Amino acid sequence: MGMGRHQRRRAAVRAPVGSHVVELTLDSARPGAHMLYVDGVPQSYVDMSDPTYLHFDYVRRMASVVDAAAPKREPLRALHLGGGGFTLPRYLAATRPGSTQVVVERDVALLDLVRRELPLPRGDLRVQVADAREAIEAEPAASYDLVLADVYQAAQMPAHVASVEFAAQVARVLRPDGLYTVNLTDLPPLGYSRVQAATLGAVLPDVCLIAGRAMLSGRRYGNIVLAAARRPGRLPVARLTTRALRDPVAGVVLHSAALDRFVAGAQPLHDPHPNDVSAGADLA
Repeated sequence: MGMGRHQRRRAAVRAPVGSHVVELTLDSARPGAHMLYVDGVPQSYVDMSDPTYLHFDYVRRMASVVDAAAPKREPLRALHLGGGGFTLPRYLAATRPGSTQVVVERDVALLDLVRRELPLPRGDLRVQVADAREAIEAEPAASYDLVLADVYQAAQMPAHVASVEFAAQVARVLRPDGLYTVNLTDLPPLGYSRVQAATLGAVLPDVCLIAGRAMLSGRRYGNIVLAAARRPGRLPVARLTTRALRDPVAGVVLHSAALDRFVAGAQPLHDPHPNDVSAGADLA
């Protein structure tokens, strides 16, 4: 889910999708490029003529984790939690031909619209209609090189995909050298990002945060990307830092002691206790 700038646009498709209004627009500056809006919020940007063009800075930061996961063009096995316009599955198919990808998307109507208007890339790409938590719990252990999460309901990351217990499921399905990356949205003073960094750190031994300078200085609402590895020392921090610095929206990578200072005592998030009357509210 992106919080990037709105470009000049003209409508291509506008339709009710369940309880939401979905708009697919054309970017006048890039032939073949589309922006997908859900209830007026930009969710995905897809360039059908160049799937390696990534419009949103947070998607470029997630893609930097994809690029650093293995040598260039080496196929990977990836699990995407959240489909949207399938921007990152398209990117991975273009940059790493032969990759095996599973995309989990719970919104059938949105999925049908995207498949009809923005045909999915050819290759070994399977789409599963399911809740992200239920889907990952059903996956076999040590089966993915990458897990990528961009899961939102009503502009919020559901609690059942943001807990220590969920992170443990991610760790379970990752191969020994596997990487996890997740997109968050937050606002000053970035309390939620601190909690999520603590949550991943409670399960996965190597964690870093990637964000724009304006986000970390507490000047704006926007996106933060977390990356984590199953094996200590696995994150290619130097490479991620270089990519972040060279990005059109210059970013910063927090790792090790710098990340510890950022977290500053924030407590990991756990699943609600079964006796909690609010338990299950996010699972509906």
